[in-house]
Amino acid sequence: MHLVLVSSLVPVANPASGFDIANRAVLDGLRALGHRVSVIGFLQPGRTPALDCEMHLLGELEVTNAKVGTLQKLRWLGTAFLNRTSVSSGKMLTVRANRIQSILDSLAPFDGLVLNSVQLPAAFAQVFRPYPSIYVAHNVEADSAFESAERANATLERFLFRREAQYLEYYEQHLAQNAVAVWTFAEADRFGFGRAVSERAFVLPLVTGWDAPVAPTSEHDQDLRHDLGLIGTWSWRPNRLGLDWFLAEVVPHLPEDMTIAIAGQMDGMPTVSHPGVRFVGRVPDARAFVAQSAIVPLISRGGTGVQLKSLETFELGMPCVATQASLRGIEAIPDNCSAADDPAEFARLLVERVVKVRAGDRQRLDGSAFHRAQKVRLMRVMRNVLAGLAPASVAEGPSLPPDLTIHEGGRS
Repeated sequence: MHLVLVSSLVPVANPASGFDIANRAVLDGLRALGHRVSVIGFLQPGRTPALDCEMHLLGELEVTNAKVGTLQKLRWLGTAFLNRTSVSSGKMLTVRANRIQSILDSLAPFDGLVLNSVQLPAAFAQVFRPYPSIYVAHNVEADSAFESAERANATLERFLFRREAQYLEYYEQHLAQNAVAVWTFAEADRFGFGRAVSERAFVLPLVTGWDAPVAPTSEHDQDLRHDLGLIGTWSWRPNRLGLDWFLAEVVPHLPEDMTIAIAGQMDGMPTVSHPGVRFVGRVPDARAFVAQSAIVPLISRGGTGVQLKSLETFELGMPCVATQASLRGIEAIPDNCSAADDPAEFARLLVERVVKVRAGDRQRLDGSAFHRAQKVRLMRVMRNVLAGLAPASVAEGPSLPPDLTIHEGGRS
């Protein structure tokens, strides 16, 4: 088959963020099944597109809030209000609809579109609507935005999150209902777009790389640098909620001699009194940072979708303590992972595992079996769904409500 992958950010050679990792898993899975895949989307500045892939770049675009200044954020907000769209889709409006249509025309014939997440497909919905499609829902984005609105302290912030959530809810419903099938990364998300959609929604198991990661397995392979290691894109609101919970609720229960390294970009540095906490910013090698940790806390407290940091931890065979939200969408939990949602119990389990590491028991496993099983299931789901992809399968989507407009291009 010839498939066109439509994504706000194209898959890259060296995935770093959770979004990048999921993009590559989708692309690599499709190509491993022997399909031709053409890609349309933006490239994040400083990144290299996935190699040996047919890319049709719409330009370079920085979409991460933490990497832009206040003026750019205000421009995005203005674009979203002027175009009556979500901010996430407003960021896409640096090109016009006719350019995307011309790329699709040049790629014809093709068997269908793989619409990767909501941002770009929603921004140019009228361009993509006539073609049979599979919608890839990384998360139920509207639920995450509603959750952020409920937890927001400031009135303006609460209003903006609710506005974003309302647009995302409509766009996600539109894309899911118009798709031949929906791929989600967690079982709970299958029901995030209504029961009718859930009947043709399928969970796509993920891997963080097509080749199994190589991790140290003996005590002589890697020196430990800290007791606990956390890494993530903390500027993303659901991730930050988990970090704030960990620092405020769990860390006070930890002994003062425990060392806690936190890597990744964030907006606003938290105030922490525990003497062992260090914020190390971006690290050159995320896997090396994780491997230098005795234990990995997996601290998701909200959002939807599978937690890719959990997958990576399991693939590396690292011992961990996880919240139930961090285990979403993962069938087989390794024996060296403990689960707890109560902060005091979470801390107790961390201390228990750190004590064992300090005594010489690293509690590390061979994660290759977990990786292999995930990849086999991923390809099975893809193969079964693609067998039903046909132009006649395109369904009618819902009509536009009077207060929402899906537009053809930017007017900013």
